[in-house]
Amino acid sequence: MRVTFRDYQQKIIDKGSEIIRTKGFLYLAMEVRTGKTLTSLGIAEKGGYENVLFLTKKKAISSIVSDNEMMCPTSFSLFVINYESMHKLPNIKWDLIIVDEAHGMGAFPKPNKRARDVKNLITKTGCDICLLSGTPTPESYSQMYHQVYGIPKNPFRQYSSFYKFCHEYVDVKERKINSMYIRDYTRGKDTIIQKMKPYTISYTQKEAGFKVDTREHVLEVEMSELTYKLTKKLQKDLVVEGNEETILADTPVKLMMKLHQMFSGTVKFESGNSTILDLSKAQFIHDNFGDAKIGIFYKFKQELKALQEVYGDDLCTELDEFNNTSKTIALQIVSGREGISLRKAEALVYYNIDFSATSYWQSRDRMTTKERLESDVYWVFARGGIEKQIYKAVTKKKDYTLRHFKKDLLTLN
Repeated sequence: MRVTFRDYQQKIIDKGSEIIRTKGFLYLAMEVRTGKTLTSLGIAEKGGYENVLFLTKKKAISSIVSDNEMMCPTSFSLFVINYESMHKLPNIKWDLIIVDEAHGMGAFPKPNKRARDVKNLITKTGCDICLLSGTPTPESYSQMYHQVYGIPKNPFRQYSSFYKFCHEYVDVKERKINSMYIRDYTRGKDTIIQKMKPYTISYTQKEAGFKVDTREHVLEVEMSELTYKLTKKLQKDLVVEGNEETILADTPVKLMMKLHQMFSGTVKFESGNSTILDLSKAQFIHDNFGDAKIGIFYKFKQELKALQEVYGDDLCTELDEFNNTSKTIALQIVSGREGISLRKAEALVYYNIDFSATSYWQSRDRMTTKERLESDVYWVFARGGIEKQIYKAVTKKKDYTLRHFKKDLLTLN
């Protein structure tokens, strides 16, 4: 049975098709779970395109293919590929390129590889563009420039570089860091968003009628004696030397990172090797949620290995397997925070927490659907660890920085 668009999606399809027809590109800024992927495919069909390219993250490919299948038969041919595989693109004349999670191209002052690759592709094809993101500028309005700089008809096309763009649209300040002055380009002016309005359709969960009650629970775990012994020694001496490996924290940034790892039971040594120090968190999650079908977010690679050691074959890392079995899924928080739906999860459990406020707000919405009225999110923190301090920052929409850490250091353990 072919999908029927919701009323608001159909209105966005109609409006978006007109914008892209007259201006050559559209920014679809629809919040997570409101159906921006399906809506963009609706725009592709209404626009009469023949060959449509969809650029996304690897983990989101199956979800996009599924959305497209719900629309079949369609008047266009869809090719879905992840950003890292763009060099493998077939030699096809694309009529429309849909760029998923476009804010991932928002690095500044220099463009990142994704932004450069997409710009080169647009220059080569000259086709229409549809950008998608639930959070177009999650940390700074300055993030908009490199998302659109490759699009011929973008509103900032008169500025050949980010630095020239800054003269008009960014309040540039100088900051002193470690006796050096650097330029701070984060203060993008709201005129950036005003300039983008004719090209943008924004839509919120509230407008879509979502009424999800997200309940957050903070759970504390007593880690092993070894964990507390090692973290105390590292804070005191800034180094822990073993027979074959060394944990070195000779800068404040390294100390922050090492403690973040160790309070969740893993560590990366100075040699580059990593190991599991403590299975307390993984065991706690299994003991308390073992019978439930949950989604687990982790931060560091060794944390996944800890979960695999405890869960065995009851844990998976692929969305298709999660959706079609009773298994629990484990996802890296940064790669899993966008472009996927965990609607089949009974709850979300965080093995660890990311420093980014964007990670917090995006990942916790992975279960949200219009039909779901309640969601439970569990944060598993080490007693006396760093995670609770990070949580306080990101829930206030602030990234956790070295400045926060220096203040919090005295409260650890």
